Amino acid sequence: MMNDHSYLERTLLMSLSPTFRAALLAAAAVALAAAATQIRGKRRTAELTVESIQAQVEALDPATRAAVIARLSADEVKKVRDQHR
Repeated sequence: MMNDHSYLERTLLMSLSPTFRAALLAAAAVALAAAATQIRGKRRTAELTVESIQAQVEALDPATRAAVIARLSADEVKKVRDQHR
């Protein structure tokens, strides 16, 4: 069974000229490519940040490193508990 909304969308799309439909598809492809590029850039930034933090933690003496990790763990446990309240 076809709903009226999808029928209207298809009717509208089919009534557009082939050139205009091609231009719409090209614009959508460009938008998707731009979004993918942004996501890759943000992912790379996150990876570099993680690597930097890991290097800083590894550079600490063992006692300080243990204290930092314990504090970070305690902070995350608190965040989880606060979310479930």
